[in-house]
Amino acid sequence: MRYRLGIDVGGTNTDAVILDENRRVVAKAKTPVTDDVISGIVQVVSRVIREAGIDPSQITHAMLGTTQVTNAIIERRGLLPVGILRLGSPATHAIRPLAAWPEDLRRAVEGPVAIVPGGVEYDGRPISAFDAEAVRRFAEQAMEAGIRAFAVTAVFSPVRNDDERRAAEIIASVAGSEATISLSYEIGSVGLLERENATVLNAAVSDVARRVARAFADAMARLDIRAELFLSQNDGTLMSLDYAQRYPILTVACGPTNSIRGAGFLSGREDAVVIDVGGTSTDVGVLVGGFPRESAVAVEIGGVRTNFRMPDLISIGLGGGSVVRWPADRTGGNEVQIGPDSVGSKVVERALCFGGDVLTMTDVAVARGMAALGDRGRIQVPAEVIEAAYRRAVAMVEEAVDRIKTRAGDVPAILVGGGSILLPDRLEGVSVVERPDHYEVANAVGAAIAQVSGTVDRIYSLDNRSRESVLAEAREAAYAEAVQAGADPDTVEVIEVEEVPLAYLPGNAVRVKVKAAGQLRSA
Repeated sequence: MRYRLGIDVGGTNTDAVILDENRRVVAKAKTPVTDDVISGIVQVVSRVIREAGIDPSQITHAMLGTTQVTNAIIERRGLLPVGILRLGSPATHAIRPLAAWPEDLRRAVEGPVAIVPGGVEYDGRPISAFDAEAVRRFAEQAMEAGIRAFAVTAVFSPVRNDDERRAAEIIASVAGSEATISLSYEIGSVGLLERENATVLNAAVSDVARRVARAFADAMARLDIRAELFLSQNDGTLMSLDYAQRYPILTVACGPTNSIRGAGFLSGREDAVVIDVGGTSTDVGVLVGGFPRESAVAVEIGGVRTNFRMPDLISIGLGGGSVVRWPADRTGGNEVQIGPDSVGSKVVERALCFGGDVLTMTDVAVARGMAALGDRGRIQVPAEVIEAAYRRAVAMVEEAVDRIKTRAGDVPAILVGGGSILLPDRLEGVSVVERPDHYEVANAVGAAIAQVSGTVDRIYSLDNRSRESVLAEAREAAYAEAVQAGADPDTVEVIEVEEVPLAYLPGNAVRVKVKAAGQLRSA
């Protein structure tokens, strides 16, 4: 028998599950997140291996979802200075790279910046001739400044990427094989500034991704697990460690996507609203055809506007560790406040029911008899406060569900995450509330069952080409991306095709987005 190991490192807990060949959960465990993350992984994986009663050598695939890259950007920690090259001169000088970035993040990331000739119009016609010498001078200056990470962005490179690839070859010849070179056409969509932002962030977190990949491999080696290793990405699929080190930005928000995928798998539903309640926050997303619905608008990461794919989510400050406050001179009512701060992984020490000194939402659930944790008698709080906090929490979730829906009427909802014990079995605007088996580890299940995908998002001109040839080219490119990411070529299939005519551009332009997914190679 062969097994899959799924791990998800969240803000509060590290979860792990083992699935057998029939994708049944045979063991699951949780442990609070540790300061170094990896020791928490070793602890929780050791527990699931003991519970499953298997030999570590029987685990053939191990998948990790981690917040390390997201945290590095939010906390401005471990980021590399980046040499930033834009190909688009004499145009594009009006707004320089990183113009709208938060000052502290810009200081942490900004290296030498150059805007040189290159790039194309929407239909592939050159804006200006590519200047190899200008690119070489930029690379040499960056190396003198000690730069090891580069971001290259050309105007309309999703249409034609020749200039970005030529620039990468020149930078590599100057900087050597140890340098990290991120190309925008591989990461973002059409908009220049948002694509450039995402590319710079990708280069800045490259060291973080290398450390995560190395630590994950070391943790598995310590447990004598010789499996193929993968990281989760933010569309609910997987990528190999090598691929993840090239595109670490794609791991941002992988936790909620794992939960959405896991919720769909555990409940058997392909279309529903998913409510994932953790220790610090609640994420509300939408499951469409078995995959998370992607955001149709630009999203911000650490205060930076980007346009690469991200799940469509609404996050609110409600979790099992959320701190509950009320005025000392009143007994509750509408004055009760929940979060946004949380005791997080310290809930077992700080919550009243565990002998702590902080009223948390876990205490509210215990006081109302919704959970049997700790000592209920330790929660000496007026009943009006408990009821007001509970009503406030339910209202926060119902409002988030209403905002995420795209049509009138009730929709089915799936509750997952350890903190979902806070919520009732009926919610306004929801036709049925489902809490499937193993709901508390849905994120780790989502990592374990994930497929491998490839996505293409480009603009094509239909003036001199047929629509069929354009779609065939996009399908072929998405297929190749999925195989490169680790999918078995025999199982890859196109799961999404989106075609949007761009009437504001001449040349009968159309934006085509194709996503292909398949089973893990040798799974």
